[in-house]
Amino acid sequence: MSYLENIHANYTYLTKSEKKVADYIVSSGEKVLHQTLVDIKKATMVGDATIVRFCQKLGYNGFSDLKIDIAKEGFPSSISNHSISSEETFVKVVENRLIKAIQETSVLADEEKLKLAVEYIHKAKNIYIFGVGSSGITARDMESRFLRGGVEAKAITDSHYQAMSASLFTEKDVVIALSLTGKTKDIYDALSIAKENKATIIAISNYVLSPIAQISDVILQTAIEEYLLNGGSLTGKVSQVFAIDLLITYYEKTYGINELQMREKVARSIINKQLN
Repeated sequence: MSYLENIHANYTYLTKSEKKVADYIVSSGEKVLHQTLVDIKKATMVGDATIVRFCQKLGYNGFSDLKIDIAKEGFPSSISNHSISSEETFVKVVENRLIKAIQETSVLADEEKLKLAVEYIHKAKNIYIFGVGSSGITARDMESRFLRGGVEAKAITDSHYQAMSASLFTEKDVVIALSLTGKTKDIYDALSIAKENKATIIAISNYVLSPIAQISDVILQTAIEEYLLNGGSLTGKVSQVFAIDLLITYYEKTYGINELQMREKVARSIINKQLN
C-alpha cells in the first residue's frame, strides 16, 4: 500500500487536526521530503504531538518513517529499476545523467556570486571547508584542489571538530559549507557558531531557501535533487565538484595565480611517491 492509499484508508479515523496534516501531505507530495517537522508544523498550524499521532495512526514510528515511505514512491524511476536492453544503453543512461548534472548546474552559475565568493576567499586569513558523509569526501577533494592551485584550505569532516573549530573563528575566517540538501544538522549547528563569531560563510548547495543557504553570505547553487534513498549519488557529487571547479578556476583567473607553476611545485613534491 502506498502512503497515499494509507492516508485515504485511514482518513475517516483522523481527528480534525490530524486531517490538516493529511491534507497537506497529500497536496505536497515529494516536497515533504525536503521539509522538517518544524516546516510541517508551521504549514498546518498544529503541534508536534499531532503530527506524531498522525504518523502512528498510519502505522509509522514517526515522521522520518513516513518520509522514507514517500521517498520509496519516487525511487522506481532510478536507473537500477529501469529495463536496460543492452550494456550500451545502460552506459548511455549513466552518461546522460552526469552530463545533465553539469549542464543544469552550469545554468545556475551566477558570476556575481562567484566574484563575491572569491573576494571573500582572497581576503581571508584562514579558509575552512565543512562537509560530512559524501560531502565530506568532496570537502577533501576541494582541499586538494585548492592546494594544487597554491591556496591553503583545511577540510574538516568531523562534526565535533567542526563545532570546536567554529568556536574559534573570527571575522577574518571563511568557511565553505558543502551540503546538497542544505539541511545537514551538524553542519548547520557549526555554521551557527561560526556566524556568531562573524566568520564569512559560503555555501554550495541545491536549495537557496534551505537553512544552511539562509545562514550563508553567499550561496553557489548546484542542480541535483537528493532524496532519502539516493543520498551520496554520483550525480550529486558531480554537480558539487563542477561548482567547486568553477569557484577555484574563477579564483585563479581573477587573482592571476600561475596554476601551471603551482601544479609543477606540487607534482615535484610527490613525484617520488610513485612506483617506477
